[in-house]
Amino acid sequence: MGEILIVEDESIIRAALKRLLERNNYRVTEAESVTEASQNDLSRFDLIISDLRLPGAPGTDLISAAKSVPVLIMTSYASMRSAVDAMKMGAVDYIAKPFDHEDMIRTVRRIIDDSQKHNGTPAAALDLSQFSDQPVYLTEAGDRAALGDLVGSCQAMQTLYRRILRVAPANITVLIQGESGTGKELAARAIHQYSPRKDLPLVCVNCAAIPDSLIESELFGHEKGSFTGATAARQGLVEAAEGGTLFLDEIGELPMEAQSRLLRVLQEGEVRRVGSVHARKVDIRLIAATHRNLKKLVKEGNFREDLYYRLQVIEIALPPLRDRIADVLEIAEHLIKKHCRRLKLDNMPQLSQGARELVVRYDWPGNVRELENAIQRALILADDIDINATDLGLAQEDWEVPNTLVNFDDRHSPIPVVEPTPPEDSEDLSLEDYFQHFVIEHQEGMSETELAQKLGISRKCLWERRQRQGIPRPKKVTSGVAER
Repeated sequence: MGEILIVEDESIIRAALKRLLERNNYRVTEAESVTEASQNDLSRFDLIISDLRLPGAPGTDLISAAKSVPVLIMTSYASMRSAVDAMKMGAVDYIAKPFDHEDMIRTVRRIIDDSQKHNGTPAAALDLSQFSDQPVYLTEAGDRAALGDLVGSCQAMQTLYRRILRVAPANITVLIQGESGTGKELAARAIHQYSPRKDLPLVCVNCAAIPDSLIESELFGHEKGSFTGATAARQGLVEAAEGGTLFLDEIGELPMEAQSRLLRVLQEGEVRRVGSVHARKVDIRLIAATHRNLKKLVKEGNFREDLYYRLQVIEIALPPLRDRIADVLEIAEHLIKKHCRRLKLDNMPQLSQGARELVVRYDWPGNVRELENAIQRALILADDIDINATDLGLAQEDWEVPNTLVNFDDRHSPIPVVEPTPPEDSEDLSLEDYFQHFVIEHQEGMSETELAQKLGISRKCLWERRQRQGIPRPKKVTSGVAER
């Protein structure tokens, strides 16, 4: 069935694993170290099973040496973190010692089948053009201006594009993290578009939008009569993604019971419908996304640690819009074109100078989603060929800062606002202390907008700093009622 190399320094474990594999018709070669293993022609093996800790070089050194041959890492439960790091280095999977014989055989069979299905082509050697017919847009500097529906030319986006293109061809789980509205689903779609699964289904699920009582049935399906109202058997969304990609948005909202079932899907490649005693094999790629801190949820006991490590093989972080202000106008123009086509507008409006300055001055707490809503509103309400600042529907008190603090160069890129410096006679006073002192001293006589103007920050930034430093807003006293 296949040829396997075992690299294990403990002779008892090595001999037991060899007998297990040979009983299942695999041909086995043994080695005690990376050095001894390297004396073989590694390319002739269908799979390499290696212990993580070996005398001399670690088992992960075989990942680069084996090239297209998949490497399965064995590790103890105590070194789960090291196993995840090994997968980030390119290991196809890991299995804990002492391992269950059935789990080992299932894992070996799945890895070899997947490797043969994809001809063992390593991700780094894949020609990305074969996976997507999407046009590639480049800036004058040669950087990407877009990838799929993601738009932006700043350095943070270039890093993101490279990461997506590197990860997309590999059949591996991806965790996308970012604030709400940053485009996590767009990133998932880009990964799917540039993967070998691009012609197969992409099933997107928002875990927060499905009630806890229905989430297991929706994801994993159910059999007839398994619960009240189950009048017929139903396929779940996991099965619906067969051969393709399953995107679970807001996975931090997934209930613990559903987490256990999802872990089974990732570990064994099988799904069992609610009310069924039989499991079905599934071949899916999982992409998960969240705006929450999963590591914190694990510590609080609200998210399974083993599932977290299964998801966190490759992480992709999406930058918030306020951290890439240089891209805002580029994104805005892209959205204008997109929605003009959707709304079938004959004339394509342009942003006026005032609107351009407002767009780059505002900090966009709702990220790209908020910007897109503002553009759609402006396209409908604009009376002239140009979109004016008032058409965007942004409250002035949420964005206005003193004109002397913000300037624009020829490309409309904002010059960073400089924080006020502490008084000369307060050398030991930090900026945080000065901020707290200034707000407490002046908040009775100034509005929030005036305080923000004096400090050279936005109202949102002022509110966030209040929360972080625990500075309460003064209580308002209604006319004729004494404050208690």
